[in-house]
Amino acid sequence: MRKNTAGGLILALALGLPMAACQDTKTLKENEQLKTHVTELEKSNADLENRIDGLTKENAALAADNEKLKAAVPKKKSAKSTKPKHHKARSRRTTS
Repeated sequence: MRKNTAGGLILALALGLPMAACQDTKTLKENEQLKTHVTELEKSNADLENRIDGLTKENAALAADNEKLKAAVPKKKSAKSTKPKHHKARSRRTTS
């Protein structure tokens, strides 16, 4: 019985090592692909951060220009009409 157990263990070990090596190679290849993808994403992230910074500065400049233009436009005075807007209703009761 010990020979069968030892033989089975050796057989499992003999078959398992090449499969583990194959799996290891597959994992290493996938790991390299993921590292490349992460590097690309980090570069893209840096580019987007730079674009956001530029757009933020541009937005601040436009807001400042907008405020200057608002300050430069004179406020219109409203023309008052001679007619009152609301007429008071007169009482039609006659007093005796």
